[in-house]
Amino acid sequence: MITRRTALGALAAPALAGSAIAQSFPDQPVRLIVPFAAGGPADLIARTIGQVMTEKLGKPVVVESRPGAGGAIGVDVTAKARPDGYTLVLASSGAIVILPNLRSNMPYDPLRDLTPITQVLAVPQIISVAPGLGVRTLAELVAKAKAEPGKLAFGSAGIGSSLHMAGELLKLRAGIDIIHVPYPGAAPAVTDLLGGRIQILAADVPALLGQVRAGALQALAVTSEERLGILPNVPTAIEAGVPGMVSETWYGVFGPAGIPADRVAVLEGAVMAALNDPATRQKLVDQGGRVVGSKPADFVTFIRRTHAQWAEVVRVTGAKLE
Repeated sequence: MITRRTALGALAAPALAGSAIAQSFPDQPVRLIVPFAAGGPADLIARTIGQVMTEKLGKPVVVESRPGAGGAIGVDVTAKARPDGYTLVLASSGAIVILPNLRSNMPYDPLRDLTPITQVLAVPQIISVAPGLGVRTLAELVAKAKAEPGKLAFGSAGIGSSLHMAGELLKLRAGIDIIHVPYPGAAPAVTDLLGGRIQILAADVPALLGQVRAGALQALAVTSEERLGILPNVPTAIEAGVPGMVSETWYGVFGPAGIPADRVAVLEGAVMAALNDPATRQKLVDQGGRVVGSKPADFVTFIRRTHAQWAEVVRVTGAKLE
């Protein structure tokens, strides 16, 4: 005989089962893909936050390097993974908001095929020049470039990289004509800047910080909205006379589209625990970064805004993948 209590118990059973499933996540290791070579900035960030995420989740966060195509390969692997929360990617701005503006055949749509979980870190660039160029300020560099259109060259970590876009943004905001020279990474571009084979480089803070501190290179400006605590005497590009010159390489955690909301919340909480951990936070700040930690909805808004910014730069400058 089915009583009212029995019926209510039967109705509650699925809900309780669902709750138990949610509480058991994760019950296996979580894969955190880094779409760049091991040992680089993204790999360091992933391993730094992964330690605290492991403690918070109670299961190992396994960092896996899947480099290639400016980060697009690792992001695509994630976009095509099962939406169960066990595959994540620490993607950079290049693969999310820059390459989609430069390529017509992207294998994924960042907002359609991914679940943004949180923005982790934003790293501005240092604008520096070759030692023998004879300029000491960003205003002097702009004046020299205007006096010698098409003569000065800026390096980057490759076509479509955030360093490439920083140079294109400088061209647009300062109204100058400088030539792009792509390299297979930031390190060889720094070497050629020191040797005078290129004259200008806007590179992420970690790539130039050591040379600046050693006095081998001079930092003309940083591309953040505010001065950096680790370089307090270096003005922002805006302070130095180039309005709207804000450029950052940012990193965020994503999963494939369709991850259940309760699992997204668990993953967001694990990343936030890492970003709020004092030792972890200091390691990230020491990289010249600005720790963010945004809610998923705010992260989506940010992605749309920065995508539009780089779309404008690509449209006006004619930048393209060659």
